[in-house]
Amino acid sequence: MNVRRLIPSTALAGAVALGLVSLTACGGTSDAADKGSDGKLDVVASFYPMQFLAERIGGGHVSVQSLTKPGVEPHDLELKPRQIGELSDADVVLFLKGVQPAVDEAIAQAGVKHSVDAASLTKLEDHGTSVGHDHGGEHEGESAGHEGESAEEHAEHEGGKEGHADEHGDGHGSEAGGDPHIWLDPVKYAEVAQGVGAVLKKADPDNAADYQKNTDALVKQLGELDTAFAQGLKNTTTKTFITTHSAFGYLAERYHLDQEGIKGLDPESEPSPARIKELQDKARKEKATTVFFETLASDRTAKTLAKDTGLKTDVLDPLEGITDRSKGDDYFEVMQANLAALKTALGAK
Repeated sequence: MNVRRLIPSTALAGAVALGLVSLTACGGTSDAADKGSDGKLDVVASFYPMQFLAERIGGGHVSVQSLTKPGVEPHDLELKPRQIGELSDADVVLFLKGVQPAVDEAIAQAGVKHSVDAASLTKLEDHGTSVGHDHGGEHEGESAGHEGESAEEHAEHEGGKEGHADEHGDGHGSEAGGDPHIWLDPVKYAEVAQGVGAVLKKADPDNAADYQKNTDALVKQLGELDTAFAQGLKNTTTKTFITTHSAFGYLAERYHLDQEGIKGLDPESEPSPARIKELQDKARKEKATTVFFETLASDRTAKTLAKDTGLKTDVLDPLEGITDRSKGDDYFEVMQANLAALKTALGAK
């Protein structure tokens, strides 16, 4: 995945040296983590999709800190020594390898015992600037994580390994060029939720029953969201939508749509004149009505393309963070807003 601004390795190494302290989560031979002074499990999440899972599954048993504050583009995150210290002190770290290189490197060096890479809990796919609707069914019934393992079983095997963030070379991570936006597919997000639940149960076995109950409730709600998308987008005038950020490849595949990205996976890369001409032709041919932009990036390119082609513009939120401009206060509310926007743009019947 393209990223826009990387921290120089020498600067990050210095920050890690300043931020790392002795780990309390790895003391002794027990898998159970040492809780904070408030009796809660200290969880650090790399950005909003991981934070949401931790809060919903952990409930009152966890204290969750996100490394990415509201309004900050996750790919642009630069870690401060204090934040790296939070990583080293954490009982559990949840992240998604390939989204935030600074976080990936810091986690690898921190060696937190209970860390989980969400990319290891489901299967990543290769999505370019366009994902055809004819691939939509290929995920149906697929198994999460490694072949023959459920997401929860895979988390049980991998979640307790120190340095897991640096060991993952089985094709799920950024090395394989996989699209990391798995949370925009409710089915894949449910797989990740099951794995996160397994890690929390392992880190805090005294509250395992509550973590399982919360996981089951979240997975059920994600299943209902999947049904709403499938039914809402089943019969539409067109299957094509245009977006400035090609973050919706999994969503497009799941619901048999055709995503046409202006800029690819990097929302701030500049499209070529040839790509703009191609999109104009595609919009006319496929009867596309709308150019979507996101809340955390500029809408200039979307408005320019829309003006040149007579299309409308609207927001399709990749849910990398919640701000006061988001069309909802949490994952489910924003996803429902995304569904409404797609139904309008695609001419749902």
